[in-house]
Amino acid sequence: MKVARFYIENFGCRATQADGAALEQQFLERGLERARGTSDAEIVVLNTCTVTAGADKDARASIRRVQRVNPDCRILVTGCYAQRAPEELATMPGVSWVVGNSHKHQAAEIATASLASSGFIPLAQLAREAASPQIVVGDIFAHTELMAAPVFEAANERTRPNLKVQDGCDNRCSFCVIPYVRGQSRSLPMRRVLTEVCTLVEAGYREVVISGINLGRWGRDLESSSQFPVLSSQSAAGAERPEISEQRLTHLIRAILSQTSLEKLRISSVEPMDWSDELIELVASSPRIAKHAHVPLQSGSDAVLRRMHRKYRPWHYLKKILKIREAMPYAAIGADVMVGFPGETDAEFAETRHLIEELPFTYLHVFTYSARPGTPAALASKQVPAGVARERNSILREIAFAKKTVFLKALVGRETEAITLHSSGGDGFTEALTDNYLKARLTETIDANQWVRVRGEAVEGDALVGSVVSAREAVHST
Repeated sequence: MKVARFYIENFGCRATQADGAALEQQFLERGLERARGTSDAEIVVLNTCTVTAGADKDARASIRRVQRVNPDCRILVTGCYAQRAPEELATMPGVSWVVGNSHKHQAAEIATASLASSGFIPLAQLAREAASPQIVVGDIFAHTELMAAPVFEAANERTRPNLKVQDGCDNRCSFCVIPYVRGQSRSLPMRRVLTEVCTLVEAGYREVVISGINLGRWGRDLESSSQFPVLSSQSAAGAERPEISEQRLTHLIRAILSQTSLEKLRISSVEPMDWSDELIELVASSPRIAKHAHVPLQSGSDAVLRRMHRKYRPWHYLKKILKIREAMPYAAIGADVMVGFPGETDAEFAETRHLIEELPFTYLHVFTYSARPGTPAALASKQVPAGVARERNSILREIAFAKKTVFLKALVGRETEAITLHSSGGDGFTEALTDNYLKARLTETIDANQWVRVRGEAVEGDALVGSVVSAREAVHST
């Protein structure tokens, strides 16, 4: 008897990718099989993003594409777009279910609710299900589950899994829709994080990236409230006990270092106000933590930051970045920067440009403002013309490229650590990622997932070309 197959397509940030990994677990546990692609799946899950209008457009285009190439499949749309505008998505041809983030942890259950519970899903029974769209969306601020499963990037699936340890956000930046589609900040308990990391180490992974929507807030919700239910790739036996104590991100990092044999921990984006002196010192002092600080800036103009409802001023930000650079002279330091925020004048943009020129960034993620329905900034009257915003975006990208090139050249003749990703297809090179977040092309062919010491020899485009000085043996957990 043929069993129904599913395929999950993820859009957007690392948090969405992590949710997609947990969704896959749901469907597998309910007896469905993983399809090779959308064209041979009976259920296609589109796990959407809504951070920009472009993200919404991409999701709608994917729905139309799936419907065109596989008209007989059932489409389940979930994620942030589904939470924000479920009725809009439900009107699209081919959509069978719209499941918001509020019920994403039940997506597989919803899709198979009336099917047989015999351990597998017969294809014939799936085909008999009603075709009218079903919308399942609730109050996101009542949502307490945190979906947690490691993410393995398609290009680097044998290295560097990403583990989401925090979700949601309690900030209310005037441009951002994320709190309204992901809910309140909530943390994966330390005990569960350690279990996940140990499992990854035992499986042979040598670097793990921890991430979250607002990672620097990890643990704050665990101080005074009972344990949130957690959906994980690991099933826990028995009930969880509340973890009620003062917990901060630094406590989690120290626990990972002391209670696991993970060789390298990489920390993803942390807001400026959460880069405490303790966190900076911890990252700088431990050889097991990647020398990499991603610190969102958004704007270098005090007036713009105030309109954005950001919780720091440009001089606060400058002080943090200089402190990070002083502690780690060769660390990667990156930022998110937004151009074209409503009312951004030429003078305000110049303040952002000057601050970026002054600071020791090694890369930037530059975004053009996109109005999001329901946010205060979307109602602002002074929207920046698209052409002006594009020009500002281009200016900052040119500055970022120049800064990255300078950083790359500074590593020529120096040694640094790198983890191998995969060979470059028979040309004798191996692609790698350095400890300080640079692409590297090694002049030897080496298996993936190996930590090596590399001497920089040249710069080619946006990559460091280097030779291997030595390799590190894997540390096996006991």
